[in-house]
Amino acid sequence: MAGPEDILASRDPFRPNILFIVSDDQGAWALGCAGNDEIRTPVLDRLAAAGIRFENFFCTSPVCSPARASLLTGDIPSRHGVQDWVRAGSMGEKRIDYLAGQRLVTDVFAENGYRCGLIGKWHLGASDVPRPNFVKWFAHQAGMGPYYDAPMVDEDQPVTLPGYITEELGKRAVAFIGEEAGRPEPFWLSLNFTAPHYPWIDSHPKEFTDLYEDCPFDSCPDEPPHPDFAGGHAAVAKGREQRRESLVGYFAAVTAMDAAIGKVLEEVERQGLTQSTLVIFMGDNGMNCGHHGIWGKGNGTRPQNMYDTSVKVPCIIAQPGRIPAGRVCGDLLSGYDVFPTLIDHAGLVESTDRQKPGRSFASVLGGGSLPETEGIVVYDEYGPVRMVRTKDWKYVHRFPDGPHELFDLANDPDERVNRVADASAGNRIGALRDQLFKWFSAHVDPRRDATTKGVTGCGQLGRPEDSAPGRPVFADKHLNGADWDLWLADGNAVPHRPE
Repeated sequence: MAGPEDILASRDPFRPNILFIVSDDQGAWALGCAGNDEIRTPVLDRLAAAGIRFENFFCTSPVCSPARASLLTGDIPSRHGVQDWVRAGSMGEKRIDYLAGQRLVTDVFAENGYRCGLIGKWHLGASDVPRPNFVKWFAHQAGMGPYYDAPMVDEDQPVTLPGYITEELGKRAVAFIGEEAGRPEPFWLSLNFTAPHYPWIDSHPKEFTDLYEDCPFDSCPDEPPHPDFAGGHAAVAKGREQRRESLVGYFAAVTAMDAAIGKVLEEVERQGLTQSTLVIFMGDNGMNCGHHGIWGKGNGTRPQNMYDTSVKVPCIIAQPGRIPAGRVCGDLLSGYDVFPTLIDHAGLVESTDRQKPGRSFASVLGGGSLPETEGIVVYDEYGPVRMVRTKDWKYVHRFPDGPHELFDLANDPDERVNRVADASAGNRIGALRDQLFKWFSAHVDPRRDATTKGVTGCGQLGRPEDSAPGRPVFADKHLNGADWDLWLADGNAVPHRPE
């Protein structure tokens, strides 16, 4: 006769449930356990103590939609085709499924008996059509917007979510886990917060903003505007003009998310699933809150930037009893490594007709290390801007003709001195450039090569392979300011003031 553990969600540590939590616009610096003694993230700090914190984890593109698409597909933006934040095609008759026909990591898990759910941000088009293989679909309509009365989709029905979205997403995640715990199949839950994405000012509960009333915010530099700072409207302008209020809101958004995650992890424990649930927490892309004189991420400058503060993301992975506790991993890893790692860790097999760019770091999760020949280089792209980064050097190439950058990270970790014109660095530049060109040529789909598609940082309007004269695929300006202001239909909406 089957015992109670045989009829509930996975109790097998080697076929674990997957709780994949993604934050929105959270810099790697915005974590207490990463050394920031001003921001309060007690839940995530405990999660790091129970597992592994990766201190050199990079997104595949320093803006949300392409980075998230890479986590799901295991491919780079110039292959999956999501090359900028999705501006058009999220809802209704003009919807665009940007990942149509592509195999997602959730498809692999579903085919192996997992029940998959999405709660929160999708931002990859067709938000109002639940993805195949998902038994739960509660998606943000656009991917960004107000923290109160947020526009959501419940399965295929547009709804307005009353209350504070961070807390409400956490509640729905708790309910999903509670429901799935009574089923025999393991579950996959993508819990995608909109925090700590703008809006920041007057947008978060007082219990969290009060925590930062006297904070000096020494962890966020107050620098002159970057020479290429995009700036000019709403969020980016407020970041500079109302620096303190913006930082209070940003830090409060992180702490509120941390509290919501705490409730979700409590439910995992209450259901007896802690040792059989792999918990991943990571950011989609980095964020500058004054760093380098920028308020924003990769599209915070024109042309787009590849500073570590834009491309480095927080990443914590834990599964007590299977993943060693209290480790900090310094290997250079990327979002395209997540797909093969999860497949390996769950003991699944995925056959492909081509070599994907990522390599599994499941050996690290198991307490080992990467082979010495691996883990030393990561690559990044944002439209015509591509990056290759080793432990000590970073080379940024901008098509068609620059400006290019070379940073000596060993001696200039804050990326202050561009050495691309240094005659003594010529051989190093040539070697890094060749390495970059060779790697991308192996993984690019020529129909979707972002270097030729006119990616601006102002939003994507369609599939890149559909581009034609008179049919722009990328916006040429921020119609309402920065990407995070898209929800402000007329640029003058007043955000909800929490009590």
